[in-house]
Amino acid sequence: MGKKLQSSPLLKPSASLSVNADIVAAGPPIPAIDRIKLFSDRQWEDFVLEWADSLGKSYQRVERCGGSGDMGRDVIAFHHSPSTDWDNYQCKHYGAPLAPSNIWVELGKLAYYTCRGDYTYPRRYAFVAPQGAGTKLANLLRDGAKLRTELFANWDTHCRAQITTTGKVELDKGMRRYIETLDFSIFTYIPPLRILDEHAKTRWYVARFGGGLPDRPPVPIPPPVPAADEAPYLRQLLDAYGDHLKTTLSSPAGLPNDGRLREHLVDAREHFYSAESLRAFSRDTLPPNEFEKLQDEFQTGVADEIRQDHADGYRRVLAVVKTAKLLQMTAHPLATKLTMRDRGGICHQLANNGRVRWVK
Repeated sequence: MGKKLQSSPLLKPSASLSVNADIVAAGPPIPAIDRIKLFSDRQWEDFVLEWADSLGKSYQRVERCGGSGDMGRDVIAFHHSPSTDWDNYQCKHYGAPLAPSNIWVELGKLAYYTCRGDYTYPRRYAFVAPQGAGTKLANLLRDGAKLRTELFANWDTHCRAQITTTGKVELDKGMRRYIETLDFSIFTYIPPLRILDEHAKTRWYVARFGGGLPDRPPVPIPPPVPAADEAPYLRQLLDAYGDHLKTTLSSPAGLPNDGRLREHLVDAREHFYSAESLRAFSRDTLPPNEFEKLQDEFQTGVADEIRQDHADGYRRVLAVVKTAKLLQMTAHPLATKLTMRDRGGICHQLANNGRVRWVK
């Protein structure tokens, strides 16, 4: 008879694994440094574009060229016009740190297309990859002379037939002489942690990695004298007050002294400034047009109330703002930052833009 097999002890799930509502709904959070390794090539180029565009004063214009016909350029950033002074951010999304074999064809493309005159030689050329550069490549990028020598040695294997689909690019005397004139100190790489740290300060970060919005800054106090950009909604409010009083008001000075309408005007300005503060907060922390989408939702939510018959324009304002304060906005990314003042203020923003009218 065969030897009796010994049974192994049963392995049980860990009792120390803790969960909460967020983990049950979405799973454990993935750190940003690991999440970028899961990006597609297109997502990685978009991420690098967002980062480069956030560098602000460093560049006048940033563009994405990735795809067929990019001539070896992925994300390009121009310092000024005319566009002869520019930087190239070459995006590589591989499952391991970059090695020298990953870059020879890119250097070959740069030499070929600049020699041909398709574009000028860049001021800086940086490789960006989610796992950075391996030690061998990092050391090579610090030594321009050696980098050039290694490019010559690897030309036939990695460049000759890979630069263009229209034919082979030989390293003849002309091409060699041209490459010898090029400045190889422009080549470098950017560690992914540095890019993540700078991207975290952009309006794109939360949309890509989550983690919630930061705290809103304090809402500014309206100045005693209304600003020029307040004129449209203030004019609409004066028309609404005049409709209520059955008179024409050319300025707030014509309001009665009982305080009711004057108090409403003060509140309306505070609400408007609160909503403008939320607009600025959205501009700094979320992708473009998110605040405009919120305004669209409010306009849709109060549309029926605006159409209702009201005794006068002032009563319409009160009813519409009251409806706005009851709207459910839980799906919008700004939902957790939206205050009651913002809700009223968005109604006045809509009036300021001519999208709603208080007096029919």
